[in-house]
Amino acid sequence: MASIPTATVSRLVTYLRILSQLDEAEVTRTSSEHLAGEAHVSAFQVRKDLAYFGKFGTRGAGYSVQTLRQELMRILGLTRPWNVAIVGMGRLGEALAVYPNLARYDFQLTSAFDVDPAKVGREVNGVRIRHADEIPAAVSDLKIDIALLTVPSEAAQDAANALAAAGVTGILNFAPTVIDAPPGAYVEPVDFLAGLKRLSFYIQRSKAKEATT
Repeated sequence: MASIPTATVSRLVTYLRILSQLDEAEVTRTSSEHLAGEAHVSAFQVRKDLAYFGKFGTRGAGYSVQTLRQELMRILGLTRPWNVAIVGMGRLGEALAVYPNLARYDFQLTSAFDVDPAKVGREVNGVRIRHADEIPAAVSDLKIDIALLTVPSEAAQDAANALAAAGVTGILNFAPTVIDAPPGAYVEPVDFLAGLKRLSFYIQRSKAKEATT
């Protein structure tokens, strides 16, 4: 796994989305050229990404949509359910708790945590909010695999450390700060503010270019 680029894994997720759309449209076959066009990469890149994991197509005939979709789900670990917890039940945490597409890929919300006494004990989407002190026991009892971290930035590292120490191996970090991956855990950052800042950079450059022409 260490030899597989992170960018390749990200593109596999994109290919899976495209294949799912084709499958829903009852399209039975596709090609690297079509996947490339939809993913905005080259056909060579599609074939190179897939070649890390084996041979899936037939020269001249392309790929079976259902077969390749099933293979990508297997590669991405989406053929089994994953138990998910949310840590930090503010507005973002509550929004994620009711997000309808989690269950589509067998991401099952099993628990939620906060430190605010006003939130502990309430239910969101059928899940009772527990105090963060209960994380070790809940991880053990509910076999939590992945945590969505939506706490304030100053609390993010300690929360990640507590999750990893309890046995959580995947953390999706929504806190607007960089955290060090605790031993035994993978951390994936989600920073929409960084995305907004990148957009402002490109828009400003575009407007400046227009002003000089």
